[in-house]
Amino acid sequence: MPDYTITGGGYQATISERGGALRVLRHGDRDLVTSWPEGGPVPYYSGTMLAPWPNRVVGAEYAFDGRRHRLPVNEPDRGHALHGLVSDRDWECAELLVVEDHHGHVRLTYIVEPVEGYPHRIALEVRHSISEKGLSTTLTAQNVGESAAPYGCGPHPWLLAGPDVTAYELELPAGRVLLTDDLLAPTDLVDVAGTPYDFRAPRVIGETAVDHAFTGVAEGRVRVRGPEGVVDLTWDPEVMPWVQICTGTGLGHRGLAVEPMTCPPDAFNSGTDLVVLQPGDKHEATWTIAAANEED
Repeated sequence: MPDYTITGGGYQATISERGGALRVLRHGDRDLVTSWPEGGPVPYYSGTMLAPWPNRVVGAEYAFDGRRHRLPVNEPDRGHALHGLVSDRDWECAELLVVEDHHGHVRLTYIVEPVEGYPHRIALEVRHSISEKGLSTTLTAQNVGESAAPYGCGPHPWLLAGPDVTAYELELPAGRVLLTDDLLAPTDLVDVAGTPYDFRAPRVIGETAVDHAFTGVAEGRVRVRGPEGVVDLTWDPEVMPWVQICTGTGLGHRGLAVEPMTCPPDAFNSGTDLVVLQPGDKHEATWTIAAANEED
């Protein structure tokens, strides 16, 4: 499972073939994401690509195009199909370019073959590109099969701004939050006003446990500020109108998971913002992680 390191503009990123994942991202001598050892294991999906769906398919069952489908359960304590089919697969490096310390990119590919519950063939390509603007990642999907396919995607970085997530200040310009039941299945989409999940004005997370999807995104940017500095994750909210935030409460994992998504949890059942790829169709989503200045 080879790694590929690219540098530019004071940034250094290490990309793993496992899950097409961002394994390490540093700016100067500072870590911007939670890393993991070369060769794995990958803790809590850190930095992996989530496709052909992000988050959960509740009960690992859904209906599409007049047929019922049953996916393998990989979240057994809740009975769901979690985070797609490629986060634990080995991708293949198609291109590596490093131009001294100015910029560089690595491009990896993976083909989702028809499997139980997802009888479609999707060609995926992820391009990680580094420069003085940070690390930009583009995930492209093309339906190379013969039938329409449901699709969604997102990344799963854990942003680092210090050792203790309760001390992080979070700025999240999202007006609605998707509430969940005890099994983290979505229930009600509500306005964030008056809930513990209103981070439109920056505030310290404290003891608030968050593992929720947000939408009504006024700006495709989440900012995390902590004792070690500021990290921004930016994206186009027209392409990815949802973002999952997870404090990892009780997991013992460092960082704050910030996951822009094309669709909400259980979109294969609700149909909300679900992408349907006809044969030959392509879909592209891009996001950027960068260090930010305190005064920005």
